[in-house]
Amino acid sequence: MLKEFKAFAVRGNVIDLAVGVIIGAALGKIVDSAVNDLIMPIVAAFIGHLDFSNFFLVLGKAPEGTAITLDAMKKAGVPVFAYGNFITVAVNFVILAFIIFLMIKQINKLKGGSPAEAEVKEEVLLLRAISESLKK
Repeated sequence: MLKEFKAFAVRGNVIDLAVGVIIGAALGKIVDSAVNDLIMPIVAAFIGHLDFSNFFLVLGKAPEGTAITLDAMKKAGVPVFAYGNFITVAVNFVILAFIIFLMIKQINKLKGGSPAEAEVKEEVLLLRAISESLKK
């Protein structure tokens, strides 16, 4: 069983996955910093709010004397619709997806094009020609 585990662990796909997870975690921190330190202040200049995490709607009755903040409402057990956290996470996702898109685009450019533009093998061309002639 140990030999099987060793064969599994050193297989190329597992190592590639581990590297991807580590790089993804580091990239996530970079994106969080970019969102919180660069993009959100610009958004705040237009909207007027820097911290979206305190955007919420109270769905229940708040106890007397409870502060009107998200943390206070949650501690008091009041149901809240915390849409501000969702906005922040959605912005993070869009930025991360765009950064990954740009990275993949650059990697494909360095490789010499996208997989769709790769040369078609001679066998495939021959099979296509046979298929077309059979259709006629």
